[in-house]
Amino acid sequence: MAPKVYVAGPLGFTKAGAAYYADVLLPRVRAAGLEPLDPWDLPAGILRVFELPRDDPERRARLGDANRDVGRRNAEMIQACDGVLAVLDGNDVDSGTAAEIGYAAALGKPTVGLRDDLRVTGDNEATLVNLQVEWFVVDSGGSLETDLDAAIAALARLVD
Repeated sequence: MAPKVYVAGPLGFTKAGAAYYADVLLPRVRAAGLEPLDPWDLPAGILRVFELPRDDPERRARLGDANRDVGRRNAEMIQACDGVLAVLDGNDVDSGTAAEIGYAAALGKPTVGLRDDLRVTGDNEATLVNLQVEWFVVDSGGSLETDLDAAIAALARLVD
């Protein structure tokens, strides 16, 4: 059975990010013999809530349940995974991704962080990203990588 890898990151929030995620990142994870656990592959019931118009009172009434369902579902996938691949791109690490890294670290799940963003965002010259996020990644036994293939290879070694 292929090792299960939770794929954390904000790529699903934009069309360009979602396309890269679906067409590049996930296929490369699978090609490495890993089974991605995909938080962006939402059940139809949850998706329908987010598709309601923003001014529809039903949307607001149902969002709380949908939010809890998404959070619970992601936590369950992190609990079930063998490791985490975390996309750390952006002006700062996405807050949801940071929370997922912390949760995975608390559960003893190894995490590899991928940052191929050209912008400098570390707390100082010795950090690639936020120092606390970096510490949880490295303390989990993982590493920070600046290349997708290197990140996947590092994670495959950790979960094999």
